[in-house]
Amino acid sequence: MPDRLSALDASFLYLEHPTTPMHVGAVAIFRRPRSGFDYERLRRLIDQRIDMVPRYRQKVRHVPASLARPVWVDDEDFDLGYHVRRSALPKPGTDRALFDLIARLMSRPLDHTRPLWEMYLVEGLARNRIAMVTKTHQALVDGVRAIDIAQVILDVSPDRQPGHGPEWRPRPEPSGLRLVTDAVRDAWNRPTEVVDNVRAAAGDAVATAGKMADVIGQVATVVRTAASRAPVSPLNVAVSTQRRFAVARTRLDDYRAVRTAHGCAVNDVVLAVVAGAMRNWLLARGEPVTSSSTVRAMVPLSVRADPDVATGSGALAGNMGNRVASFLVDLPVGEGNAVVRLHQLSHQLRAHTDSGRSVGAEALVRLGGFAPPTLHALGARAASGISKRIFNVVVTNVPGPQVPLYAAGATMLEMFPVVPLARGQALAIGLTSYDGGVYYGFNADRDAMGDVDLLAGMISESLDELRTGSTG
Repeated sequence: MPDRLSALDASFLYLEHPTTPMHVGAVAIFRRPRSGFDYERLRRLIDQRIDMVPRYRQKVRHVPASLARPVWVDDEDFDLGYHVRRSALPKPGTDRALFDLIARLMSRPLDHTRPLWEMYLVEGLARNRIAMVTKTHQALVDGVRAIDIAQVILDVSPDRQPGHGPEWRPRPEPSGLRLVTDAVRDAWNRPTEVVDNVRAAAGDAVATAGKMADVIGQVATVVRTAASRAPVSPLNVAVSTQRRFAVARTRLDDYRAVRTAHGCAVNDVVLAVVAGAMRNWLLARGEPVTSSSTVRAMVPLSVRADPDVATGSGALAGNMGNRVASFLVDLPVGEGNAVVRLHQLSHQLRAHTDSGRSVGAEALVRLGGFAPPTLHALGARAASGISKRIFNVVVTNVPGPQVPLYAAGATMLEMFPVVPLARGQALAIGLTSYDGGVYYGFNADRDAMGDVDLLAGMISESLDELRTGSTG
């Protein structure tokens, strides 16, 4: 019997809209090795490793009459060349040209008749660099049976070279009659799901949102804080189909220095940096900012038992203490003093933990060795089902490996997450620490956030405020 999509995975399919495609992305920038790196080498690498993520050769098959949730079936016509694509930047290959390309790629929904992922090799980047851009639907990466493909193509050594993977033979696709028979069997065991499935597939938003909320509740904690509406913000608007993308680059040692000086966690410092940048951005826009102004962030965090690992020095593999916990955090953008903002956030996050308001996805605890893209996908899943009335912005913060990683000999220099926008959300911020750097990716609505580059540029300014203890 084919694997059936979970209620959460199916919800991502049902709720997808042209303005809010539900794929998560990652942008990895590499230095081209002396031996070269081209499209054929990337294809061989994917062909060699794709057996490690079998879901990436499967597509979604809907059950007739929506008698049950869809199932995963092998794509008998799987075409690796369709999913692994190439692009090139015009000379001189600036970062700005790359980010414009990423914005266009992330604006396009994935083809639901094929496996729900794409990867792009982007050539022509200045200074002998190449980029790999991945798009993976949130229904695909559940963190249990499916992880992001970016995880399996990276190595800790430059010496591993791509070869050819084992021969793959797809399982025959089940007939419509088989799907109905299986659905009837499932319905006999769980009769209430039939009504839920039909209503959700027919576009019953209330039924679908309710189903998603039930499952999201296992991952994200929205008790008490969720009972109040989020502050009015220019970040909550009807979004368009097009995106803008910007980045910020900072150094992990700066966050650690602030942590040491103030006795807090690096996660606290990260949110204080975001709060300071949001404050300066709102002021630059001429938005009203009072001493009590806040911006509410949905913050799915990678949490580990080791306090140093939780600060952003986590390893790619081997630690069985990973879990994902989500918080609703009010960023104190009305506070002008950077250090006071930091202490307010530290107190707020401790209150979440001490009161039991943070509920981790305990089913994920046993899954060690996540790559950052997988955890960003899980964070995006946690945020996608929560109403825009509850929070203003998503901030996913994922500790990454602090050693260099390689893909077929190419050294990864930077990795930027691309977190999808939820309905009514003009901005999503993702950040990943890697090899001494902390890299921010800003995915924004094109119409509402024409100044997203300005916000991204204010990240370094906000970090400097914390390092010097100055007033914003």
